[in-house]
Amino acid sequence: MTTAIRNAQLVNEGKVIQGDLLIDGERIAAIGQVSQADNDIEADGAWLMPGMIDDQVHFREPGFEHKGNIKTESAAAVAGGITSYMEMPNCNPLTIDQNTLNAKLDRAANVSAANYGFYLGATNDNIESIKAIDPLSACGVKVFMGASTGNMLVDNQKTLESIFSSTPLLIATHCEHTPTILDNEAAAQAKFGDNVPVTEHPTIRSEEACYLSSSMAVGLARKHDARLHVLHLTTARELELFTPGPLAGKRITAEACVHHLYFDESSYPSKGNLIKCNPAIKTAADRAAIRQAVLEDRIDIIATDHAPHTSEEKARPYVTAPAGLPLVQHALLTLFELVADGEFDVTRVVQKVCHAPAEMFQVAERGYLREGYKADLVLVSPQQQTIVDEEPILSKCAWSPFAGTNFRSRIMGTWVNGTQRYDGHQVLPGPMGQALRYDRDFT
Repeated sequence: MTTAIRNAQLVNEGKVIQGDLLIDGERIAAIGQVSQADNDIEADGAWLMPGMIDDQVHFREPGFEHKGNIKTESAAAVAGGITSYMEMPNCNPLTIDQNTLNAKLDRAANVSAANYGFYLGATNDNIESIKAIDPLSACGVKVFMGASTGNMLVDNQKTLESIFSSTPLLIATHCEHTPTILDNEAAAQAKFGDNVPVTEHPTIRSEEACYLSSSMAVGLARKHDARLHVLHLTTARELELFTPGPLAGKRITAEACVHHLYFDESSYPSKGNLIKCNPAIKTAADRAAIRQAVLEDRIDIIATDHAPHTSEEKARPYVTAPAGLPLVQHALLTLFELVADGEFDVTRVVQKVCHAPAEMFQVAERGYLREGYKADLVLVSPQQQTIVDEEPILSKCAWSPFAGTNFRSRIMGTWVNGTQRYDGHQVLPGPMGQALRYDRDFT
């Protein structure tokens, strides 16, 4: 069966072109004017773009399925226009060797609505597993250079040197300096006792803590000519470490996340622990600098860091409430808010969430509207609203930091490998997503 999506605004490779797109099986068969198809879908001028490739999610399986699992979170992702994701290793058991990585790939093959890839996690004592990993089985190596969920802090300098000097894979880092954070926590508890307010979070997870760690990571990458990707930057100061300009040829790259582009510290009084995340949402000036860095191509990728927790866990006092937000269902919509505000144009959004992740991680046959590529697509209407409180939250945790928000755009449809899996209202049945393939040659 063939499907034609007609009269769309095709957003691809820096251009927006009115036209049609033909799906044949799993692939894009034609782009432009399509004469005949078995099924027709009228886009009515909506944007048709490649599906988002989210390079940072925590789907909580195995080990923390009370918060979320691959089935529920991938369904939420598809409803949000995310057709491929790369999932983090801090689950239970930790994804720190070939066997645990293969086990997650097997799990996803049976339940994931979207395409999937998984990081191999680094610890202070698994360097031999990192060296032995099949480089076509992992999207990259994740290094928590700061306190993390799952006891994966890598703070041994010898281990860091070994990782940066030995793996050919992309090294993705969470950068916060733990000793600085612990000092700041002690100062806050000395001041407030057991009732530290959530408004202290950006002071505790401070600019200095971020910069000390990210500058160390950049220094290691330069020393060993490693391929480094620093995740979820939150401060203007850190941006000085990264080079503006096109992605091609960069060995050191940077990511921003949607919540750091959307919220700032003024949201803590109303949102509280619902926007507690690590690294912290910081000042309006930091947010403005990150937005500017997207425009300068100093920020190369935009992702989510989707990390659900239960409502009960988030209702705890600030000190004991876990950090993390469920974001995949509304991530693209937050970026289209910035498009509506004139902060970004739609081609830049597509570059940062589709093209750049495909190029950076060397994902085969995805991330672009190209004939012969897999038909991972999302149709977004800038004319229809999404009223968050009127629609079900598909993440297992069943809450959203965007409660009370009326987005000025709507996901009208999502296709994964040529099959429509979301119709603007519900996730549709269909074949499971596929393991991402990587077009890599380390010889």
